[in-house]
Amino acid sequence: MSLARLLTTILVSTLAALAFCVAGCATHADRLRDVRACYHNNELGQALTEIDEAMEERSADKEQDVLLLDRAMIELASGRPAEAEQTLRVVRDRFDDLEQRNPTEIVLAMVNDDTSLTYPGEDYEKILLRAMLSLSNLMHDGGDARAYGHQVAWKQEQIIRAAEPKVSDEASGEESGESSGEERSNPKLRYKRVALGSFLCGILDEQDPMRAGEAQRGFERVVAWQPDFSAGSEYLQRSMQGRHSAPGNGVVYVFALTGRGPHKVEVNEENVQMGMFVAEMILNATSSHVITPSVAPVKVPQVVLEPSLIDSVSVSVDGRSAGTTETVTDVGRLAVEQYEAIYPRVVGRAIARRAIKRAALYAAQDAIDSADSGWVGLAFLVGGIAWDATENADTRCWGLLPEKIQVLRIELPAGQRRIGLAAVDYRGEPGETYSQTVDVVEGRNTYVMGVFPDLDLTGQILVNTP
Repeated sequence: MSLARLLTTILVSTLAALAFCVAGCATHADRLRDVRACYHNNELGQALTEIDEAMEERSADKEQDVLLLDRAMIELASGRPAEAEQTLRVVRDRFDDLEQRNPTEIVLAMVNDDTSLTYPGEDYEKILLRAMLSLSNLMHDGGDARAYGHQVAWKQEQIIRAAEPKVSDEASGEESGESSGEERSNPKLRYKRVALGSFLCGILDEQDPMRAGEAQRGFERVVAWQPDFSAGSEYLQRSMQGRHSAPGNGVVYVFALTGRGPHKVEVNEENVQMGMFVAEMILNATSSHVITPSVAPVKVPQVVLEPSLIDSVSVSVDGRSAGTTETVTDVGRLAVEQYEAIYPRVVGRAIARRAIKRAALYAAQDAIDSADSGWVGLAFLVGGIAWDATENADTRCWGLLPEKIQVLRIELPAGQRRIGLAAVDYRGEPGETYSQTVDVVEGRNTYVMGVFPDLDLTGQILVNTP
């Protein structure tokens, strides 16, 4: 057998085997589907089993961190906020370490796909991770909730600053005077700030008259960053007066994690696929070598939201209506908007990867004896198709986030109270009421949390009484 035939046989065999293996492997989106179904159906034990089995089967894989994120949400809903906090801390620290990319992984991703990278978390996930750390801590001892809350704003600024253009780019932008050019060079400038961290700091600070100024500054950020949170102005006004509650009263904060949150699916960028097909046809017409243009789809991940059944949560105290929760952070909208801002770069990376593969095939053809061009042509046809077919969109994501994080503040006389929570759909129809007894402490906050992916409660109502 000639060298050309030997090389091409190895190429075809390797790529065909790789394509077969990849096609036979489930994507993260496939695994997440079962976990989400169990979680939303309040089958938390089965959801944990699904996650733990996935972690055992893929112990050497790069999905451990996102599986841990979902595990933390199950732990929180199950009434184990301290465990959820520890799990989230592990992932937070891992994501911070992964901000320094591994060059070897980057090269591998360009010849395979982004699933070759250790998942570093999307920007919205890194921000919400700290918000969920604050909430989890608040629901047990609350000692670190303020620190985690401050990390939310800090991380947002760090992410945006890290994406700023170089000095030379900034100078050219200043000369042109075009803010749109600035956003093109740093699309993360369009990110909407998450107010939840500042809100949590504010409600913790308002209990202490000596921290009234800090509370006011926290609520000022809430009003600025979340203008559609109508209760924000009331919080700000109360902090300016330095008033927590009337004598003999305490405050109950009801947090509701509502709806089914964002997740990723695999889509094909058909316009890009067609454009690359045409480009390769032109290249073939002007090149000494001919490689069949790729017909493989250009697979990219896309963040999507499922239709939500739930609008808010109705809260009752001792059987009497006390109001409904209001959205302080729209997780779904945040995820979609932030991902849309960087989506052109996601597509650009897919295009670059495909271009590198085609360039490699042309270079390989140059290195092989032209006398075997017929055999080589067939081999490269099969090999090129197989290589492109191995690509998968990176659908790894934090799949058990809620669609919205909502809150209601209730000032009540100190003593024992029965708090009832009932999800309300978009027609205004309430579901079943779930109740929990809480102790209202004079001059202090009591925190209550319920998870409502749909009209039914998932897990149990959490209560933290100071």
